[in-house]
Amino acid sequence: MSNTPKTFAAAMLLTTALAAGTGAFLATNINQSHAAPITVTPVNPSPGFSQLITKVKPAVVQITVVSGPGKEAAADADDEDEDASPDEALKNMPPEMQRFFRQFGGQGRLQMPRPQQRESRAQGSGFIIDASGYIVTNNHVVDGARDVQVTLTDGSKFTAKVIGNDSKTDLALIKIDAKRELPYVAFGDSDTAHEGDWVIAVGNPYGLGGTATAGIISAHNRDIHSGPYDDFLQIDASINPGNSGGPLFNQSGQVVGVDSAIYSPNGGSVGIGFAIPSNVARMVVTQLREHGTVTRGWLGVSMQPLTPSLAKAAGVGSEKGVMVNSVVENSPASRAGVQQGDVITQFGGKTIADPRDLALAVANTTAGASAKMTVIRNGATTPLNVTIANEQVPVKTAAAEKPAAKPAALKHPVGMSLAADAKGVLVSAVTPGSHADDSGLQAGDVIEQVNGKKVSNPDQVVDALRTAQDQKREAVSLLITRDGHSAFLGLQLA
Repeated sequence: MSNTPKTFAAAMLLTTALAAGTGAFLATNINQSHAAPITVTPVNPSPGFSQLITKVKPAVVQITVVSGPGKEAAADADDEDEDASPDEALKNMPPEMQRFFRQFGGQGRLQMPRPQQRESRAQGSGFIIDASGYIVTNNHVVDGARDVQVTLTDGSKFTAKVIGNDSKTDLALIKIDAKRELPYVAFGDSDTAHEGDWVIAVGNPYGLGGTATAGIISAHNRDIHSGPYDDFLQIDASINPGNSGGPLFNQSGQVVGVDSAIYSPNGGSVGIGFAIPSNVARMVVTQLREHGTVTRGWLGVSMQPLTPSLAKAAGVGSEKGVMVNSVVENSPASRAGVQQGDVITQFGGKTIADPRDLALAVANTTAGASAKMTVIRNGATTPLNVTIANEQVPVKTAAAEKPAAKPAALKHPVGMSLAADAKGVLVSAVTPGSHADDSGLQAGDVIEQVNGKKVSNPDQVVDALRTAQDQKREAVSLLITRDGHSAFLGLQLA
């Protein structure tokens, strides 16, 4: 037993010697190469962000909101529902967005980093954009508040007045009267903010005022399905509940975004945040300051994205563009000559790849302004000029009750059974795995048009499909009605 320690020590020394010998051998092998190792020379290494943060902090404010009677209980109930069903905020998203927001183990949820609930109070962030006391924040921070209090970095508190808000972009403008000129910051150009650029978020997370975090811009043009004009910057600078409405600075101290939402599997930051680009915020805030409301351009069409089958059926060379489902009577679109079934590929000099591109382009066009538009109709490119009007408030109409179909039915080789219907031709059944099934047709759909021609009985549909097959067409466009809503669908033939 007395020899055991010595034996153990000897073994350890032997192991060390072998390890040292192996290290020397490896080092000799590595140095046998005559090629120079890769090196990187630092270029103007950054000293950090302390000077920037010191300068901009006085323009960042804490916002405390007091809700009216009954608001607290409603908020608590909402929080309980959210905790009980983490995926509740995702259920209405398209499948591809659900996959994106569930990539972290399937438990994630999208949430606005809105203020922490403290009895009947909530807290958020904002930033001063004018020495007279105008402050930008998120709409969801002040929406429905009966009292809004602003605290500056020196501890002074003021009651704020809501000048205007815009739920579609989640922005709001409030104002305080400090009886003195206040430090303020300016908007930068978010279009020149590149992926990989450093950004700094300053705000009031969890009620901890004056908190700064740094990160980079991770992506542009994110659509998180929170509103019709989503166009977010994605950032990895840490933002949390309470950061809502706070500024996102570039390295020049300019505001390039308004922190608004986070992806959160556990209620805290995991490095995926979203900020409203400054160029969107500037336009909205200007209108709120001048008019108290926001007006946007209006074209007067309902639209849908192009699928591969629809692109082939419409004679479009790529899948970029939007198909016009319907045109509102006496709208700017109808006066310009836009027709149902047209594919819009350009608007105002911008390429239109999907419906969001067109919605943003039209919304950012001033009412009364003219814009050039390019459409593809029956495979031919047609230029149009349109004069944009003010945005209209949509009127909801009840879906008409579907009339009973006549019993006569025909079956077509693409895999669907057809029957006569008062509005067109009813798809009474779809064969699983068929072209009709793969193209998205469902039993109960009513076919109103085939390749732009109205149909009223099954024979007309069958004849149109056979003609298209004889012409070696890969797909045809169908205008269908489903659950009271009309849409185009590309039926794959080959």
